[in-house]
Amino acid sequence: MASLIYLLCALTAFACAFLIMRSYLRSRSRLLLWSGLCFSGLFINNAMLVVDRVLTGPEVDLSTWRLVVALVALLPLLIGLIWEEA
Repeated sequence: MASLIYLLCALTAFACAFLIMRSYLRSRSRLLLWSGLCFSGLFINNAMLVVDRVLTGPEVDLSTWRLVVALVALLPLLIGLIWEEA
């Protein structure tokens, strides 16, 4: 059951990234670009979670790499929010 939830989270993040980037291509709003990049990174983070928890055994631990990807994924949104405010 947990693997299904992990997979659904990854698919939801992918759908959000796809829809936000599609909206960015239509409107060229830079905040949508930053948000789309953030959700793309969150999709990668969730995909790594699926690989870590479902596909690999307990001897492989990707938690540090997942945290690094999550940090890198949130940086574009943070930079975009600061950039658009200034």
